[in-house]
Amino acid sequence: MSEVAEMPPTSPRAESTAEHRVEYLSAAAKVSMADQWFEIASTDHFWVQRRFSVLQKLARQWLPSTKERGEIGCGHGLLQRQIEDTYRVPVTGFDLNDFALKQNLSRISRVYCYDIFQRDAELRSKFDVIFLFDVLEHISDQDSFLQALLFHLAPQGRVVVNVPAGQWAFSGYDRAAGHVRRYSFESLADVAQRNRLQPQEWSYWGLPLIPILALRKVWLSGKTDQQDIIRTGFDSRSSLTNAALGILSRAEPIPQHLLGSSLMAVFHAHE
Repeated sequence: MSEVAEMPPTSPRAESTAEHRVEYLSAAAKVSMADQWFEIASTDHFWVQRRFSVLQKLARQWLPSTKERGEIGCGHGLLQRQIEDTYRVPVTGFDLNDFALKQNLSRISRVYCYDIFQRDAELRSKFDVIFLFDVLEHISDQDSFLQALLFHLAPQGRVVVNVPAGQWAFSGYDRAAGHVRRYSFESLADVAQRNRLQPQEWSYWGLPLIPILALRKVWLSGKTDQQDIIRTGFDSRSSLTNAALGILSRAEPIPQHLLGSSLMAVFHAHE
């Protein structure tokens, strides 16, 4: 960005940290997510860039015009920063992982340590769109979680979900990362529709990465060290490898409904 918008004023409940301003509406808590992932994942990582390009394909018609945007499970702010840099609008981020929040990369977005089950009255029906990127697969009770999410969504608002695809690919990497499951479109749509979320547009993505996903499952078989599994399963090793995988990952049309290593869907709330 050539210029940075002024940061919104800090809430009376805000606490400053040396790493980043985090506003605490809830106490930090342990989450089912490996901290090492946050040390590896960056906006330069080919997978993070491809995920954002898929979002742009599915949401570019309406995303810039939304008034209030929120992300549940924002972590260290990769998606927040990508949206800021591309559309020059903020995305309010929520997470419970203090380790990730204190590294948040966003510049103009507010960042909260917040448990959505708390249902803060000031956040009721606030957001026109809520991003749920690579979060739902970590949640055992999906229905309760989505009901808590809907408390924060404006009437007729949208929820954009990204999840890992293909239960066949569930591996030691998924267990190390804290995943409970992987998804097909049918299984994701089923849980969404149970919670008053109607599919609007969707796509598998990562089709060219399927052979690598299969090899990763075999390669990680028998490994037990969580840090080693995350590093082996997600680290792209070098800038050259990262660039090559980026080119490979883009060799598919979006939307496509055939197969992928991930799945992204836009849902519309209805009564």
